[in-house]
Amino acid sequence: MALRNSADRFGLVTKSLHWVTALLVLSAIPMGLWIASAEVSLAILPYFARHKTLGIMVLGLIIVRIIWHRFNPPPKPLSHGSIWQDALALWVHRAFYVLLVAMPLSGWIASSATGIDTVIFGRWTLPAIAPAAEAWEDAGFWIHGVIGKLLITIIILHTGGALFRSFVKKDGTLARITRGG
Repeated sequence: MALRNSADRFGLVTKSLHWVTALLVLSAIPMGLWIASAEVSLAILPYFARHKTLGIMVLGLIIVRIIWHRFNPPPKPLSHGSIWQDALALWVHRAFYVLLVAMPLSGWIASSATGIDTVIFGRWTLPAIAPAAEAWEDAGFWIHGVIGKLLITIIILHTGGALFRSFVKKDGTLARITRGG
């Protein structure tokens, strides 16, 4: 399998970035939902740290993916045969990029605003990117929550579209990002 994308196939680098990012996001979201509903205590502090680490990893990977696609563009999407479906697919993919940058940044801002260090991998302290202030904290966590809900919606649309195209239309879309079809 080629590392680079071709005109009609995703390369190993793009596939790896896609699936590792997906795995991290699908780990971070349920953890974040649980943290948001849990009573803050010393017992859940390690989960905050894990969630922050996952978020920063997602941010790093999405930045790498954006840079990678500047130098090695992905293949053009297969048409759905419908203008509105093609437009929806395009906007879902664009929304992913925006949300996957905004989500960890809003979490980092909110976390910084608490005045508590943002430590990732249990080792490195990230610099604060917002002042320690209740207004920043409230706004940051509110935005983080809204983005989370939008991200869940986009994941459902993306997954539903991929499954529909794979099992109903049988057009090979899902195979392109899985086994290279």
